[in-house]
Amino acid sequence: MTLQPGTMRLACMFSSILLFGAAGLLLFISLQDPTELAPQQVPGIKFNIRPQQPLNALPQGSSQDGDSTVPTRKGTQDLSSRAPGGLHLPNRGARLRLRQRRRRLLIKRMTGAAAVAANGSGGTLDGRRAGLQQSQRERKRLMREACAKYRASSSRRAVTPRHVSRIFVEDRHRVLYCEVPKAGCSNWKRVLMVLAGLASSAADIQHNTVHYGGALRRLDTFDRQGILHRLGTYTKMLFVREPFERLVSAFRDKFEHPNSYYHPVFGKAILARYRANASREALRTGAGVRFPEFVQYLLDVHRPVGMDIHWDHVSRLCSPCLIDYDFVGKFESMEDDANFFLSLIRAPRNLTFPSFKDRHSQEARTTARITRQYFAQLSALQRQRTYDFYYMDYLMFNYSKPFADLY
Repeated sequence: MTLQPGTMRLACMFSSILLFGAAGLLLFISLQDPTELAPQQVPGIKFNIRPQQPLNALPQGSSQDGDSTVPTRKGTQDLSSRAPGGLHLPNRGARLRLRQRRRRLLIKRMTGAAAVAANGSGGTLDGRRAGLQQSQRERKRLMREACAKYRASSSRRAVTPRHVSRIFVEDRHRVLYCEVPKAGCSNWKRVLMVLAGLASSAADIQHNTVHYGGALRRLDTFDRQGILHRLGTYTKMLFVREPFERLVSAFRDKFEHPNSYYHPVFGKAILARYRANASREALRTGAGVRFPEFVQYLLDVHRPVGMDIHWDHVSRLCSPCLIDYDFVGKFESMEDDANFFLSLIRAPRNLTFPSFKDRHSQEARTTARITRQYFAQLSALQRQRTYDFYYMDYLMFNYSKPFADLY
C-alpha cells in the first residue's frame, strides 16, 4: 500500500511535534534546581530517606526512639551517595535541620553536665554512705577487740533480763535500742514512738510522755523466748558519748536545775558526806551540790547512795561484750549516724532525727570546752581516777584522752 503525499506530511509533522516536546521537556528538566525534586517536608509527615533497618541494627548515631543525633561526615556522604539520580540530598533544608539537631544535642549535653554538677551530690552521697559504713565496721571491730582482751568471760555468760533492762523494743521495724542517758536518748525514744505509729511527729511528744508514759516496751518485759528471738533477729543499736562530756551533761541537768528527785535523793546524801559544815538548808533540800563533791561521790567505793543510769558506764548499761550490737552511733556525729541508721531500717523518708534540745533549751549544750571548765575544778588525781572509772568506755568506743596528763 502506497502512502499519499498528504498523509506523509501529516505523519512527519506529528513526529516533529513529539520530538520538539521531548526535547523541551528534557531542557526543562535540565534547567530545574535539583533541590525542588527532593521530597519536601509536610507538617505531620516525616520522610525517611534511609533504608529501613531492624531496631537491633540501628546505624551509629541513632536512638531507638527515632531521634537522630548528629550524623558523622562519613554518614552524610553515604546518604547522598545512595540518593536516586546522584542528587545531593543535604540541601539547604537538610543543612538547617542538621544545625537544629546539633543545637539540640549540645543543649542536652550541657543540661546533662549541669545536672551532674548540680547533682554532684550523687557521687558525694555514695562516698558519704561508704564512709559511714566503714566507720561502723571500724567501731564494731574496736569494740569486739576490747571485749576479747578485757572482758573475754562476758561472751560466755547467759543473757539475763538485767542485761537487757535498758533496751527498748520497736517491733514494726524490728529495732532494739539500748538507752544511754545524755547521749540523745530522749530524741531516740521519740523516733521509736513515731516508727511504732504512736505519734506522727517527734516534735509533738513531750518529755514526760517520752520517759514516763510507758509507750515503749523494754526487752526485759518479754519472756526468755521473746528476748532471745528479738536479740537474734532484730537490728540492735546504741549511741554513746565522750564519757567526761556525758558526766558533765548529767551533772548540769540534775544538780544545777530544780529537781524533785535528784536533789532529795542524791543531793542530800552527797552534801551530808562530802561538804564540811553544810548549812541546815542545804541538808534539808539537797540543792547546790558542787561538781567536785559530785565527783567525790562518784569515785567513792562506799557511796552513800547508789549508782544512777545517767552516769553509769555504757559497758554496764548495754552489755556490749555480751550483746553483739549491729550499729554503734556517736553523739558527736549524731545527725549523720542517726539518719544513716534510719535509712538502713527503711524508716519513712520524711522521718529524720530531731535536733532540738529536750530540756533547758535556752542553755548551751555541754561541749568539750564546757567540760574542761568543770574538770579544771578537780585535782590531777581526781581527773585521773575519773578517767580510770570510765576507762573501758574510752577504750571500747575509741575516745581520746581528754587531758594530756592522763595515763
